[in-house]
Amino acid sequence: MKKKDIEILRVTHLHGPNIWTYRPCIEAWVDIGALEDFPSDLIPGLYERLTALLPSLIEHRCGVGERGGFLQRLREGTYAAHILEHVTLELQNLAGMRTGFGKARETSVRGVYKVAFRTREEQVGRAALAAARDLLMALIEERFFDLPATLVTLRDLVDRRCLGPSTAHIVDAATVRQIPAIRLTDGNLVQLGFGAHQRRIWTAETDQTGAVAESISRDKDLTKSLLSACGVPVPEGRMVTNAEEAWDAAEDIGVPVAVKPYDGNHGRGVSLDLSSKAEIVAAYHLAHRKGGGSVIVEQFVPGNEHRLLVVGDRVVAAAAGEAAWVTGDGTANIIELVDQQINSDPRRGLGEEFPLNTVSPQIAAEIILELERQGLTAYDVLEAGRKALIQRNGNVAFDVTDNVHPEVAAMAVLATRIVGLDVAGIDLVTQDISRPLSQQRGAIIEVNAGPGLLSHLKPASGSPRAVGAAIVDHLFAPHESGRLPIIGVAGSRGTTLIARLVAWLIQIDGKHVGLACSDGLYLDSRQIAPARTPDWESGQRLLINRSVEAAVFENSAHMILSEGLAYDKCEVGVVTDIDGHTALGEFYIDAPDQMFSVLRTQVDVILPSGTAILNAAEPQVVEMASLCDGKVIFYGLDGRLDPIVSHRAVGDRVIFLRDGNVVLAEGAEELTLMTLSSLKANKAAQPESILAAVAAAWALGVSPDLLAAGLTTFELNPRKTHY
Repeated sequence: MKKKDIEILRVTHLHGPNIWTYRPCIEAWVDIGALEDFPSDLIPGLYERLTALLPSLIEHRCGVGERGGFLQRLREGTYAAHILEHVTLELQNLAGMRTGFGKARETSVRGVYKVAFRTREEQVGRAALAAARDLLMALIEERFFDLPATLVTLRDLVDRRCLGPSTAHIVDAATVRQIPAIRLTDGNLVQLGFGAHQRRIWTAETDQTGAVAESISRDKDLTKSLLSACGVPVPEGRMVTNAEEAWDAAEDIGVPVAVKPYDGNHGRGVSLDLSSKAEIVAAYHLAHRKGGGSVIVEQFVPGNEHRLLVVGDRVVAAAAGEAAWVTGDGTANIIELVDQQINSDPRRGLGEEFPLNTVSPQIAAEIILELERQGLTAYDVLEAGRKALIQRNGNVAFDVTDNVHPEVAAMAVLATRIVGLDVAGIDLVTQDISRPLSQQRGAIIEVNAGPGLLSHLKPASGSPRAVGAAIVDHLFAPHESGRLPIIGVAGSRGTTLIARLVAWLIQIDGKHVGLACSDGLYLDSRQIAPARTPDWESGQRLLINRSVEAAVFENSAHMILSEGLAYDKCEVGVVTDIDGHTALGEFYIDAPDQMFSVLRTQVDVILPSGTAILNAAEPQVVEMASLCDGKVIFYGLDGRLDPIVSHRAVGDRVIFLRDGNVVLAEGAEELTLMTLSSLKANKAAQPESILAAVAAAWALGVSPDLLAAGLTTFELNPRKTHY
């Protein structure tokens, strides 16, 4: 006898478009046991316990289509698998990885369900599923569940496994423009676009960011020298190797000065407005300790620090810093005042979701040194009304993009070009960003490669800036999508031959073609992997190859069910038939009609500019025509098939045989391509496959002359074929 339990039988990560959704998701098979007889309305108190623990479930619309829809279903009575789906999604959301799509469907086995849910990272999705199962069972059995501890674990996993917020923002901007993305590592290296049309980003660095330019930007002394030579205002300064040299440099330059690490970042080890030898010596030791090497002493520039983000030839965002002060009350020490007057700001915190950092005056060496200059320590009590400076120019996170003077923006762009970067963070100090630098002794302090984007995405005040879109627009012209012609072939009849022949026809049209099929993985005429069942990994190998200008994929129903398609969209999709359900019992595919839902995936991903190639002799394949966002070409051995006749009647394209001849037709116009009898007998023996392949190449614009030449020169034996 089954007990009330939820057993996870199998978990599959579907990397690409699948029977559930266009995007990657996880499909879990779960057995809910005796809970099949106990929907939620028959489990006393479950609604109250679940909504108390996860009140944000009210945002789930579910099939009802409105806020609170899932809670309505929960109150009325729904099954454990459906609840598991929503709890899994919400745990991902609470962990900081926003998702929304999910479905739960019965199988032919009582109590066994398929639960599918969107996830942006496989390991996070699997962990959320396991946690959701434990949470739901705890509530059903009226046991305690430690949600805060679970979320800490999931958030840590999100931080370690997911794209960083800056990279994710760029990828999201690419998605808006329908530009596909492939994550190339567990880190933030991402490919935008496919094959020969791809570009790469690594957070805010791109494949246009030169190594020489990046090296120059790291050499602060060289950068300043180049900028100064080209007329960009920079503070006078020099590199020093010991404290005595630091004081000598300060005397030569003239106090006040700034002291900072030669190879520092994020303001660590930087001390400003220094005048006495004691201050400069102490600042030198701090900078040396923080930077681990040489130290720069340079002229102090009065004003606030600003960060301007330059992308290509324009400033797309600007942020300003501000000083942090506390005011004494006669009773609290500086640590307590900082907590009361600075750290209490809800915008401050330790995570990336906070635009401002918390301040630790008893720990941060820069703050300790600043307090010492005022004759204070973090443990001193400030008399009522006295102000103490805690941090100069901390947190450059206050948006001032709309205030930047055109001359300031032009100077930032010039500095970027001088160094040679395509994306740069320009650090400058000025008292008023809305006035030219020359009017106020403003200067550019640093030029940074790979700049952080968070201060522009989540400013402490002001409007967030679409910096990700700016970077994508810099990499891709308005008319570019990063895509290449992709042809997918699905079904069970002659799909390998179709894929190989399509690849050959495209190659003789002058493109470098990648092919993934059962005969192997090919780049033009070179086989780079032996014969194997087509899989997602083989397809990815084609899409990351910079030499590929077009790609052809053979896709089986098994691959769609177990991995998903290797691409998100395609230009041409071929469906030959919906046979083969008897070989898919392991997926609970038990009837021919279910194959329609599997193989329609190939048609669902066709671009609006693309074409579906459908077998006119298969009624259920013909039904897929209505699912295609692009055009349709029907093929068949008999031009009198109803779908072919009706398609021609409205002026659309078809291909068929008449008296042994291959006929291309568009409406009433016809072109006899060639006779099959002119081909070798082993080629002519598979006429349906030949028609499908010719239709696919025709849809891509291959001329009739080349189609005929390709059919004549194609070899059935892959060892002889010249692709």
